[in-house]
Amino acid sequence: MLLINAALVPVESPRIDNGYIRILDQKIAAFGPMPAPNPDEGEEVLDLCGLTAYPGFVDGHCHIGMFADGLGFEGDDGNEETDPVTPHLRAIDAVNPMDRCFQEALEQGITTVVTGPGSANPIAGQFCAMKTFGRRVDDMVIREPVAMKFALGENPKTVYNDKNQTPNTRMATAALIREELHKAQRYGEDLEAAQEDEDADEPDFDAKCEALLPLLAGEIKAHIHAHRADDIFTALRFSKEFGLAPVLVHCTEGHLAADILGEEKASAICGPLIGSRCKPELVHASLANPAILSQNGVEVSICTDHPELPIQFLGISAGLAVREGMDYDKALAAVTIVPARQAGVDSRVGSIQVGKDADLAFFDCDPLSFTAKPKLVLVDGKIVFSKM
Repeated sequence: MLLINAALVPVESPRIDNGYIRILDQKIAAFGPMPAPNPDEGEEVLDLCGLTAYPGFVDGHCHIGMFADGLGFEGDDGNEETDPVTPHLRAIDAVNPMDRCFQEALEQGITTVVTGPGSANPIAGQFCAMKTFGRRVDDMVIREPVAMKFALGENPKTVYNDKNQTPNTRMATAALIREELHKAQRYGEDLEAAQEDEDADEPDFDAKCEALLPLLAGEIKAHIHAHRADDIFTALRFSKEFGLAPVLVHCTEGHLAADILGEEKASAICGPLIGSRCKPELVHASLANPAILSQNGVEVSICTDHPELPIQFLGISAGLAVREGMDYDKALAAVTIVPARQAGVDSRVGSIQVGKDADLAFFDCDPLSFTAKPKLVLVDGKIVFSKM
């Protein structure tokens, strides 16, 4: 397919006012200013004059497909509240790609999501990055696991206080996390010793420890739910202790200590930005949070935390961050390349680059505006939504 006469906003390179994109084998084969190269024999040509091409949007933290839209317990598969430590849970075993919210995501130009278990447990399980178009999760996954989900503060305290079991305090939450990470460290050391010494016995298989080994090896990141400033610093503390690569999910009170987080070279996923201060940890929630963090050198993406905020409001959330002082280009990056980088899938999605997946959204207006809706959306070079 050859797309011509569209403005291009590649995100990682300068805007092209009138350009083309060539798609071959589901990838971006070439792009640049017009005139476009002559079409190959049989190549479909689309004239998109008046539209602007953006990389498909990426929601870097949500629970889409884990909590089915419009259902109760039957579709609620995002929290295993029978055990506070569940690193061996895999998002791909719960995601329902037939959930109508995937179509709603596509219709707003959101082509990639990072989804997984919720925040009931101190260690909740493995997140995956996946496309929003498809019928079978195995065919939609870009990478799994991309992160291990942790949660601090009010959520695990509330869930397990109601059950009269640990953790009831922030201390216990952190202690459970440390205990399991220490177990996994020892498990990995024993596995390595057994491989090096034929007389040494391998440890008994432990699914929880196995799931944590990629995290401890630095192959995936730790996505850590933390709203309050003290929880944010606890997240950084145990990450340093175990050599983890942390991403601060929500980071609601980050603006109260943005200078410190900047010095720490922290990475944050902010959101949901639209909603009420519905629990004590949100008392200092501010729409200016992404702007303040970004201005202090923190790597910032913006998420919906779907279904907390319906996923179709991702672009509007970034627009509100701009209204409250965030640089426009950084806000656009916060829903494209930054969340892709935080999930380790930036080699495939998040910007218009040769060799990346042909996931594109074409708008006739500012994509971060309240009235924005794409005219055309492609996933892997296939038209999946059109209002042309």
